[in-house]
Amino acid sequence: MVSVKLEKVTKKFGEVIAADNITLEIKHGEFFTFLGPSGCGKTTTLRIIAGLEVPDFGKVFFNDKDVTNEPPYKRNTGMVFQNYALWPHMTVYDNIAYGLKIRKLPKEEIRRKVYEILELVKLKGLEKRYPTQLSGGQQQRVALARALVIEPAVLLLDEPLSNLDAKLRIEMREEIKRIQKKLGITTIYVTHDQEEAMVISDRLAVMNQGRIMQVGVPKELYKHPRNLFVASFLGRCTIISGKVLDVSSEGYVTLVFNNTKLVGVLPAKDIKIIEGEKAIVVMRPEDFTVEKPKKEANIVKGVVDWISYVGPYMELRINADGKLFLVNVDSDYRVNIGDELEIYIPYDETIVFPPREAEAAYKAEIQ
Repeated sequence: MVSVKLEKVTKKFGEVIAADNITLEIKHGEFFTFLGPSGCGKTTTLRIIAGLEVPDFGKVFFNDKDVTNEPPYKRNTGMVFQNYALWPHMTVYDNIAYGLKIRKLPKEEIRRKVYEILELVKLKGLEKRYPTQLSGGQQQRVALARALVIEPAVLLLDEPLSNLDAKLRIEMREEIKRIQKKLGITTIYVTHDQEEAMVISDRLAVMNQGRIMQVGVPKELYKHPRNLFVASFLGRCTIISGKVLDVSSEGYVTLVFNNTKLVGVLPAKDIKIIEGEKAIVVMRPEDFTVEKPKKEANIVKGVVDWISYVGPYMELRINADGKLFLVNVDSDYRVNIGDELEIYIPYDETIVFPPREAEAAYKAEIQ
């Protein structure tokens, strides 16, 4: 197994900084994901690891070996692309065997390896078909098998499920995770899909504008975001701007917007906030309740102006003091548009970010 380490990796395309001083380490056998919006630099970072791009500054290490200037074929990586990149004139067998033939392995060994990998990705019996005779999910399995059959030290996947329908995406991400864990291969994945990243990853890095905003396990990033970008990018939320009235010795921050007060907590002890300045409050829809909780909680009163039935729950949008709050309630809860509703959210589920944190996250001023 191989660990991958990036040290101050920087890459520019003209005036655009695609990778901005990236430093991190991906562990042996880890499933690590780069997550972020389109154009944030995640694919460029993956291509630098693969050797398809050379950084302007910084180094890439596989274990303790500096591979920064090594070509892709010397890095022993397997890559799965977004568009599959299968040879249309070759059968499934020949597509998978191609990398082994290039490496001049004996014919019988190639046959053995191809059939082993066909079994692993559940494509046995389809080896004589051509890519045009396969479904999207089957084509994706062929692309994955082709990358795995060469027994790479590191598996790289660039948005491999983006061309699949919703149900098949869920099935394939579970398959990829199953195969990765069975093989124990160090895997680096790129996606813009938050749910996909949360489900499939051991750890993930949230990126924006070429920079890594936060690295951690999915639960840590979701429940304890370090900045506004991470908080708002992972999952749905309500964002409210207000003026800070008080900061208690226990770390609770009280702020007011229009005529409504909210109490929340800072995302970390080293983040400071000053009375009188603006602050940003982030609240998850699932943290609201319609029944008063036992612990201290904010009370918000408003009018329901939108209802959406999701299945296991309903989404409500509540207009309170001129601001819209997104709230999840039980799917059996009886409510109508126009109803007045009182909702609650605990103080410790209400995250407060100072405006400078928001500016650092977005590289833009929060009004």
